Amino acid sequence: MAWAGESFYSTSNAQRAAAAFKAGAKTARYEVYKDLGGDYRWRAWRGSDKVAASGEAFSSEWASRSAAENVRDNAGSATGAAA
Repeated sequence: MAWAGESFYSTSNAQRAAAAFKAGAKTARYEVYKDLGGDYRWRAWRGSDKVAASGEAFSSEWASRSAAENVRDNAGSATGAAA
């Protein structure tokens, strides 16, 4: 599961951002980190200063890294509507 690193004022803006992330998911920079609660999370960076997507909390670094790799490898072919 992933969500956008920002909020959107309209559905069309959210859909445009989702399409842009899907197109660049393979080349985005992914980071796995430990949050303040001690859980591991991942985030994908668009450019050098904007988080494009981030993931839920995981109890292990391995699980978080695996989730990020899954997003990187599969986001481009994902289907569905923005929620």
